[in-house]
Amino acid sequence: MRMMAAYWACSALALGMATPVAAQQGAEQLAAKALAMQQAGDPGEVAPVSYDVAFPNAVHHEAHVTATFRDVPAGPLRVQMARSSPGRYAIHEFAKNVYAVSAKDGAGRPLTLTRTDPYGWSVAGHDGTVVVTYTLFGDWGDGTYAQIDASHAHLNMPATFLWATGYDAKPIRVRFRPFDPKWRVATQLPAAKAEGTYWAPNFQYFMDSPTELSAFSLRQWPMTDATGKTYLVRLAVHHTGSEAEVDTYAAKARRVIAQHYALFGRAPRYDYGTYTFIADYMPQIAGDGMEHRNSTIITQARGLAEANYAQLNTLSHEFVHSWNVERLRPAELEPFDFTRANPTPSLWFAEGFTQYYGPLMIRRAGESSVDDFLRGLGGTLNGVVNGSGRRYGGPEEMSLRAPFVDAAKAIDRTNPNIFISYYPYGAVVALALDLTLRQRFPGMTLDSYMRHLWETRGDAERPYTPADLERGLAEVTRDPAFARGFFDSHVHASGLPDFAPLLAQAGLVMRPVDAAQGWAGLSVAPVEGGVAVDAPPAPGTPAYVAGLEQGDMLLTLGGMPVGKVADVTALLAAHKPGDRVAIRWRQRGVERAGTLRLAANPAFSVVRAETVGTAVTPAQLAFRKAWLGA
Repeated sequence: MRMMAAYWACSALALGMATPVAAQQGAEQLAAKALAMQQAGDPGEVAPVSYDVAFPNAVHHEAHVTATFRDVPAGPLRVQMARSSPGRYAIHEFAKNVYAVSAKDGAGRPLTLTRTDPYGWSVAGHDGTVVVTYTLFGDWGDGTYAQIDASHAHLNMPATFLWATGYDAKPIRVRFRPFDPKWRVATQLPAAKAEGTYWAPNFQYFMDSPTELSAFSLRQWPMTDATGKTYLVRLAVHHTGSEAEVDTYAAKARRVIAQHYALFGRAPRYDYGTYTFIADYMPQIAGDGMEHRNSTIITQARGLAEANYAQLNTLSHEFVHSWNVERLRPAELEPFDFTRANPTPSLWFAEGFTQYYGPLMIRRAGESSVDDFLRGLGGTLNGVVNGSGRRYGGPEEMSLRAPFVDAAKAIDRTNPNIFISYYPYGAVVALALDLTLRQRFPGMTLDSYMRHLWETRGDAERPYTPADLERGLAEVTRDPAFARGFFDSHVHASGLPDFAPLLAQAGLVMRPVDAAQGWAGLSVAPVEGGVAVDAPPAPGTPAYVAGLEQGDMLLTLGGMPVGKVADVTALLAAHKPGDRVAIRWRQRGVERAGTLRLAANPAFSVVRAETVGTAVTPAQLAFRKAWLGA
């Protein structure tokens, strides 16, 4: 590949070929250059908006925040908390964790605060300056909320800082006062000259800049792309493991990141010269990953060695986002509105294609085996092909359901059979397009399409619509009819291609899990008093047709009493597809009876043909290598 040749020619350091000493010296020089670049735009001690954040009660998950707004126009000033966050598509009520709110003017005189609604306050009688002080409670550590304790302050900005209307274009300064002297700051915010102080050029950038304060381990290195541009990559890891584990993780990350650069041909123009991975791998954290313009939050409760460095999967996924979503961006997300949910019909592409490439970059880097990759791919493909949600809509419809499912909270139950996540759904669409392009257009792949979109829209940061994505496919293939047909069948509608011949190009087969054994489509679990259905049966399955529902208690199966899960497993194993089995169960206090007409399990796995005794041709092996790497 042209990109790989450029790596070898111009930057052995970018691929880890330099000595550790040379690499460290290069990172230090680049870090100094990046810091100078960051401080060059420092708005000074007196900014239109400034925040001061301290953690005197960190052990009880509280932060003390002071927000100062200067040059306030005459009349009341509205201050409020956000209701949404970049990278999230549902409503999140951040105001619920803000209390003890007070205000004063520039001379220190108290001002009256009026709570106008659940999300904000109105401040009147000021002298052109409004200083608002409040307490924030935060104890949920992921990509959306804030977590504060004696070990760290993990801050997502919309969950942490109230803001005022009318200041969108104004620069912002923020000072962090660590709870522990050992705490350092990891953030994409450029550093100001004053110690512990950072700044943002505007409101949108500030709210998109998560920040971690802790005694984290830091690794940083230069990465150079095919154009000769060099950026500093920083990996800040807050964990309970060893420094050697961080070294291992950083080495893996470097190899994977090189594949991302190769995919897109060149790096995004990272503001202030840096890209920062903020990694929290602590027992109290919640697993997540959240992309931002020049950084990402990646969290998991397990340690690096404990998880066998599985955190690399989230790292790879989120790094794809620095191209796809952060710059190659759906038009509906520009600008981001912090007062409402921000829906787009293109999450199948923004999240789903990213989901496809995350593990593929790991495979191409040699950090997973082909079989490892196929296990994940097979699970994703199986879930979408056999998912009942496709009968209720295609990828665009599932994208528009994001405000109802993206960590959204509701008391009432939602029918789980009407939705397939746009993550795996989009990944399967990406797989279909990749293998179809390789089949129909010699020398062309999904990589070609992604690079074309990057060069025509992403690099220039021209937001796209669904029509633009179809137009880009027509341009790269020079076949508008193919592009229109693909989108009509697989994006606007819920059709999927026959994957068996597409995968056969790489010498892969879709192997049924167990075609000979009877299958009821029934998921059960032990409960007090016996065995119950623990998941809603999917429409069309034998259990669904018979009338069983989640929570039903099984009484007899095939005339035999059901006392434990093994009873169900053993009886079904003794039957074949087409057999009829009598069943009795208790449903919400009513005893019911019916018949299960067993079917063949539709589940399958994707495996290398040679592992099931089928010969593989040199052409198939070459296809596999070109797609998945050596």
